[in-house]
Amino acid sequence: MAWTLCALAGVEVLVAVAGVAGQRVSLGDLVDSYMLTNTAIGVGFAGCGGILAVQRPANRVGWLLLGAGLAPLTTAAITPVLLLGITHGWPEWTLRLLASVFYAAWPWGICMFLPLALQVFPTGRPVSPPWRWLFRATVAVGVCFTAAMATGPSPLVIADRAVHSYIELPFYDALGPLWFAANLAPLFALLGAIGALVVRYRRGDEQLRRQLLWLVWALIVAVGLNLPRWLVGGGPILLLLAIPLVPVAVTIAILRHQLLDIRLVLSRTVLYLALSLAVIGAYAGLLTLFDALLRGAGAPLLATLLIALAFNPVRVWSQRRVDRLLYGSRSDPVLAVSRVGARLAADDLTGVLDGIRDALRLPFAALRRDGRELAAAGQPPASLHTVPLTFHGARVGELLVGVRSGDRRLAAADHAVLDLLAGPLATALHASALAEEVQASRERIVAAREEERRRLHRDLHDGLGPALTGAGFKADAAHNLVTGAPEQATALLAELRRDIREAIDDVRRLVYGLRPPTLDELGLAGALRRHGATLPLAVTVDAPDTLPALPAAVEVAVYRIGTEALTNVARHANAGAARVELAVDSAVRLSVVDDGSPDGPWIPGVGLTSIRERATELGGTCVAGPTPTGGRVVAVLPLAVPS
Repeated sequence: MAWTLCALAGVEVLVAVAGVAGQRVSLGDLVDSYMLTNTAIGVGFAGCGGILAVQRPANRVGWLLLGAGLAPLTTAAITPVLLLGITHGWPEWTLRLLASVFYAAWPWGICMFLPLALQVFPTGRPVSPPWRWLFRATVAVGVCFTAAMATGPSPLVIADRAVHSYIELPFYDALGPLWFAANLAPLFALLGAIGALVVRYRRGDEQLRRQLLWLVWALIVAVGLNLPRWLVGGGPILLLLAIPLVPVAVTIAILRHQLLDIRLVLSRTVLYLALSLAVIGAYAGLLTLFDALLRGAGAPLLATLLIALAFNPVRVWSQRRVDRLLYGSRSDPVLAVSRVGARLAADDLTGVLDGIRDALRLPFAALRRDGRELAAAGQPPASLHTVPLTFHGARVGELLVGVRSGDRRLAAADHAVLDLLAGPLATALHASALAEEVQASRERIVAAREEERRRLHRDLHDGLGPALTGAGFKADAAHNLVTGAPEQATALLAELRRDIREAIDDVRRLVYGLRPPTLDELGLAGALRRHGATLPLAVTVDAPDTLPALPAAVEVAVYRIGTEALTNVARHANAGAARVELAVDSAVRLSVVDDGSPDGPWIPGVGLTSIRERATELGGTCVAGPTPTGGRVVAVLPLAVPS
């Protein structure tokens, strides 16, 4: 069907060209009769519609563009045929039939097929189901407008011969209000199509918006060039040759919307079209004003001078406004950073990426850390640009942004904004990583606490509980035997004494697990010294003679960290001596230094992980690692224990 309609359009073009050549119509007559422009418009719409109908047969846009092209081509082909019939004296009925087709053909294109194509562009479907009413209304409007144009009483005048059509209505003038409404109906159909395009743009993604911008560019050029002649009723007819840009832009938008950066093209087009209209209007206004004030003496020269002086500042100002509309705030990095910073304060990485995309009009943005995607916004294009994010010299992640369709790389202005954003984003990623580590640490602490409770429950239930129960039974048995069998009673009491000692040992072991008794007996420094004395190395504890009273949780944590660090030295450091330094001011500072041989970076194991978790649980910090002379563990725990 697509190829058949394209062939029909080709035949009509050949008929029009052959008829014009055979009748030797001058170029001026071709232009004045709109024969040339109608043919060009028809070829543009039919050709582009045929390409779309073949490539995208399920998309209605191609078929509607074919109809919009066949309508003016039919009228253009009828014109030389009518001229030929009049010249050679064809029968009246034939001429009237051709005149009827002439009048009834062209309105379908501009009033129905073109608005319908705009309403379903670029998907081939209405914006949403409720918008189908506009589609049906446009069809009705097209029928009414065609009736208004085709049934009028005015004959078609060609070669000084008036030819009436068969579809003239004798009571046409009596329906004047109806025809007036029908003439206004195409305007409302086009306004409805523009409204549908606006809604699509607001709801659409980056790809859909880029497709719509192609159409916007074509409409701006076509309307901008023809607006003066449409408003004042004059001007070069050949400016209508800009109208075929609309189907060309539609075809590119559907098939090759990534051909180039349409934003750049649209930016320059809007800028210079607006400047041209402004210059013309300003020149006319200034010329009129100076002519009235100076009575014509030097008015044109003075108006030209003022416009020349004002042109560049106005161009720069306008370029900034247009670029901000199409490229966001990339020309003002501080503004772009402030907009993104407002979203960064909300701690929403996806919102931050949306802010970056909105600020720079980018199709895609994503944050990654350690090869893992943390958040993403938009659809990733074929070309991506990576911005490294560093915090205090360490790489904490990457910002990936999509290069705009049609661009090979980001512009220098884009790099300037992204470089400014890299610092806050790196800080946010670092904070996010710390938050994740704290959360993971808390989860491990909760898990360890539950395991400790489970162990205590198991020890009390399986060990101490049965031991005390058995002791109670033995005590009752000894009481019963003390008079009748004193020897057996004595044996039971001996067993009871042994069971109670074992129960006491279990209690001491459990109590030591909760809080080492040596802390209460010897204090923190003395407990560390006693533990050091049990290790196969020389341990020196440097601490104040009298330590202030410490919170129980802090005291236990410092003791556990110190003993674990000394145990690690004895097991892994190959050291001969270790020094423990203990200081207390606003926080407790514990340092364990050994003289072991450095053997590269430390790999955190159970001991180091436990040390860091104990410090983190109380809001403190712990740094552990090799030094040029051995190893060192430094823990700082605040005295105010977090709740």
